[in-house]
Amino acid sequence: MLWLGIESSCDETACAVLQDEPLQVLSNPLYSQIDEHALYGGVVPEIAARAHLQKIAPIAEAAVKEAGISLKDIDAIAYTTGPGLMGPLLVGASFAKGLSRDLGIPAYGMNHLEGHLAAAWLSNPDIEPPFLTLTVSGGHTELILEEPGFKYTSIGRTRDDAAGEAFDKCGKLIGLKYPAGATISKLAQGHNRKFVDFPRALHVRNNCEFSFSGLKTAVLRYTETHEPDFIKVHLGDICASLEDAIVDSLVEKTITALKLTKMKTLVVGGGVSANAWLRTRLQDYCNRHGIRFCIPDRSLSTDNGAMIAAAAIRRNRRGLLKSIDTVKPWMPLAP
Repeated sequence: MLWLGIESSCDETACAVLQDEPLQVLSNPLYSQIDEHALYGGVVPEIAARAHLQKIAPIAEAAVKEAGISLKDIDAIAYTTGPGLMGPLLVGASFAKGLSRDLGIPAYGMNHLEGHLAAAWLSNPDIEPPFLTLTVSGGHTELILEEPGFKYTSIGRTRDDAAGEAFDKCGKLIGLKYPAGATISKLAQGHNRKFVDFPRALHVRNNCEFSFSGLKTAVLRYTETHEPDFIKVHLGDICASLEDAIVDSLVEKTITALKLTKMKTLVVGGGVSANAWLRTRLQDYCNRHGIRFCIPDRSLSTDNGAMIAAAAIRRNRRGLLKSIDTVKPWMPLAP
């Protein structure tokens, strides 16, 4: 069975062709809108929607061509229905539904965050729930317990900003271009992670919730009280300290959740999962405590079409595949 996966929730236009039985990614091209949004220091929804309109058909054609098949060979379509930006989501959904009607095949709306977890499943296809999941990206930071039957229980989530947003906005404050996450990680290598004592929020016992708004304020105050030349000279140390503050929070809360749930498998997904320091810290803890650590290949960490098709395949194999026709939350919000 061949699946076409379509992802358009934010600023990547992505399509992929996956084969089920045996599971294989045949193609996974995408178009990143970084250049379109760099001028504004962040994603502009209207600009993102227009870019999706321009690129979705060529990217779908590229996915089919790279897979060495024709559109008529596709058996089903999976597309992102949320969460995400409404305009970009509508572009992907409209394209998927129109294509499914033309080809006479089903189209299934999938949850974007479940797609990020499915990316880890692509790299570790033998994992089975129950397990703890950490989804960490530009728009999401949350700990979820997944149990058999796709039953999800919220363990903790951010009260304000996501970790990926904190990387980008703090990077902008210290003079880095958007998106800043990868640049911060690169500049931090080999530098002093204790140069600046940036805050770690909600640092209390058995608390699994995140907060990064205070960190952004602390970085702003730091830039206001230090000369630009000083920041430029010590940029590597500042980036190392900033990266450590964000990763510390992610690791500390994840460890707390592992202890509370007593899970022996940790599944991580989302764009920030590509961060080398986060991977190292989590892998080290899991190795020392006999916990299986499952994380996507870096090529599958950011938004991509393969993860959406994989989410559909994963549900289809268990007879629990159904389309989400409206944008629904990942799960009922915690009180």
